[in-house]
Amino acid sequence: MTMFLGIDPGATSGALGALDHYGNYVDAFDIEHRDKHILALVFKSRILSIVDPKEGAEICMEQVHSMPGQGVASTWTFARAVGVISAVCELTRYPVHLVTPQKWKKHYHLSANKDESLDMARYLWPEAKLKFKKHTNKAEALLIAEYLRHCVIGLPKKAQNVSN
Repeated sequence: MTMFLGIDPGATSGALGALDHYGNYVDAFDIEHRDKHILALVFKSRILSIVDPKEGAEICMEQVHSMPGQGVASTWTFARAVGVISAVCELTRYPVHLVTPQKWKKHYHLSANKDESLDMARYLWPEAKLKFKKHTNKAEALLIAEYLRHCVIGLPKKAQNVSN
């Protein structure tokens, strides 16, 4: 069955979350970097190590953009990281989807407060190692993966009733 991967990109704080077809936790990890450069081959290898090639995967990455007030150097570093992450995802040959933070957070009734994302991910996947505030990006990556799973295969009736 298809694996669902969510990506919260970042220059030095990006993360990937992986769920199986049923929404069960598979893995979550920080995207490795050195000196603010994404280690592309390491990232691709990590993706391929958790996805069964016979089953395949769908990838959803948060659609990001520069923010007013960011410095030129930090914007450049962030944009370069997003480009590398996007390229690696495309090279896996799995379908890649983009979603704005506003859209996936609205799906869960979350505000921009990242602590809410962390709390929700801890609730949904208690077995995930999300003990510290620094695990927020992994939590959001898992929620993005679950958002994609809902979009692709839908919500079971029971879950739909709970959210309405």
